[in-house]
Amino acid sequence: MLKANSEYDVIVIGGGHAGIEASLASARMGCSTMLLTMNIDTIGLMSCNPAIGGIGKGQLVRELDALGGEMGKNTDKSAIQYRQLNTKKGQAVHSSRAQTDRLLYKSCMLKALELEKNLLLRTGTVIKILVKGKKAIGVETSIGEKSYAKSIVLSPGTFLSGLVHIGLKSFPAGRLGENPANELSQNLKELGFNLGRFKTGTPARLDGRTIDFNKLEPQLGDEPPIPFSFWTKKKVKNFRPCFLTYTNEKTHRIIKSGLKWSPLYTGVIKGTGVRYCPSIEDKIVKFADVDRHQIFIEPEGLSTVEYYPNGVSTSLPIDIQLKMLRSIKGLERVEIFRPGYAIEHDYADPTQLKATLETRLYDNLFFAGQINGTTGYEEAAAQGLIAGINAALKAKEMQEFILTRADGYIGVMIDDLVTKGTNEPYRMFTSRVEYRLLLREDNADLRLTPRGYELGLVPYIYNRKIMQKKRKIQATLDWLKQTRIAPIPRVNSKLKKLNTACLKHSITLEELLRRPEISYYNIMEIAPLSNSPLEIYSKFDIQNSKFSTLLWNVEIEVKYKGYIERALSDIEKFKELENIKIPNNLDFRTVHGLSNEIKEKFIKLRPLNLGQAQRIPGATPSAIFALMVYLKRRKK
Repeated sequence: MLKANSEYDVIVIGGGHAGIEASLASARMGCSTMLLTMNIDTIGLMSCNPAIGGIGKGQLVRELDALGGEMGKNTDKSAIQYRQLNTKKGQAVHSSRAQTDRLLYKSCMLKALELEKNLLLRTGTVIKILVKGKKAIGVETSIGEKSYAKSIVLSPGTFLSGLVHIGLKSFPAGRLGENPANELSQNLKELGFNLGRFKTGTPARLDGRTIDFNKLEPQLGDEPPIPFSFWTKKKVKNFRPCFLTYTNEKTHRIIKSGLKWSPLYTGVIKGTGVRYCPSIEDKIVKFADVDRHQIFIEPEGLSTVEYYPNGVSTSLPIDIQLKMLRSIKGLERVEIFRPGYAIEHDYADPTQLKATLETRLYDNLFFAGQINGTTGYEEAAAQGLIAGINAALKAKEMQEFILTRADGYIGVMIDDLVTKGTNEPYRMFTSRVEYRLLLREDNADLRLTPRGYELGLVPYIYNRKIMQKKRKIQATLDWLKQTRIAPIPRVNSKLKKLNTACLKHSITLEELLRRPEISYYNIMEIAPLSNSPLEIYSKFDIQNSKFSTLLWNVEIEVKYKGYIERALSDIEKFKELENIKIPNNLDFRTVHGLSNEIKEKFIKLRPLNLGQAQRIPGATPSAIFALMVYLKRRKK
């Protein structure tokens, strides 16, 4: 454990999901790191739902895991139930989600931090970022303690001028029962940062002893469950079901009757809320024609009777919350442990950041998490990892680390934030990702683990396993392409049972696997196993998750070969523009052919390359062409 002093390589402010990943990344890269948080006991607290992953979010966690992050491994240590989402759609958008034990998740994460040798945990409320000219040099706490660092990562979550709303009662808080960071918010304004207000919310927590589970629809986990982390060795299990119920006409009447006490509909709340995770009040008003809304009753852990009603986030008064909940099937006698509430907080316009998450206003200062206008544990953790990596590289005076839109979901999220900004809390979705067929959950390790290894975040043994996995996949693809199968009775009989056309002449196994009805497991049943990769694979339990993932990689490569080749071609075109760098000192006012509006945007956002410039809202094809011509002439 690192000893306390006043100077560090990196200081991380905030012990939420962003702060955790930032501090671990920095420490694992060999930097002396201090994680400074208001309360060490709340490090890793899941403030909202006790779950990790989801559509688009699962991909973020897998990429974070492949790069050497902690969230995936910690999820497997504390998971209650595993499910794959979007399975009725193409493999490119399949996403993992795990229900977790809230307390176990927090305690396991704290243990990981405590065991990190280059990391010091400290309690303190930061009120000021210390600067010298245009460089951040340290922090000052509420008790006057000053600490200095070569790099600083700020990840305050919802604590910047946090304001909690329950009905028409409002009070300052970073979370229910915790103090906000008002002075730090004011300090950021004084430093010149443009701050806005966003709103998020959470539902009441329920006493499971007062829920009639016999009236609810059980939602079981997948069998066999697939672990979140590529590196989890133990066989993971599903321990508990979730449950499904619905709102009804009576529920909706109760909610409507309470709108006159809703801070959302009386104008008390000024901040913009999350469009894709609205409060139940919003759902009832904006989707008035919908008869009912789903509610997932999710266990908070294995050692508690507390349940989380996912789908009824609310800031209504507590008495109306109780009436509303008791109108729902299975919850007729429910009691509330903790009330639902809304929280407003400050965020900084993310266009004030570089792609490394370092601020444009001050060198050595990085922002990560909800301060950048995002919502969700996964989005925060992914930003924290990138900020922590770049803070460590800056402290070491090494080259920065940037993921592009062609590299992963993390790259898409950060590029969206720093080039377009956001006027509502940003949430990751598969639909935001142009190259999602290539940037899948199942191949995140193949794509990113070698880069994590180069950074010093991934052990040699993990990287070696990925190299071996790549060789196995390629050997299997080669074998499928070279091996032919004849139209013999045994084969055709099997194909008939699988409701696919019988063979009239010999074809390659690759051609057979392209058929929608045929899976790799069918190939294993049909093909001759001797002297093939299948001879080795068949000795394994086909339910083994690592074995299944490898075959999944192969199957997708074959079935989507044409689409993958087209996507790779698109990426090459994308890289052509990304490779045309824009000098940091370029005076856009001297570029002929740009409108004054575009010049102002380019000056403000300082795009790194032509591709990023193209994605800035308002950048026309003619403006990009004019900039390209100017850069080519300047280079001569």
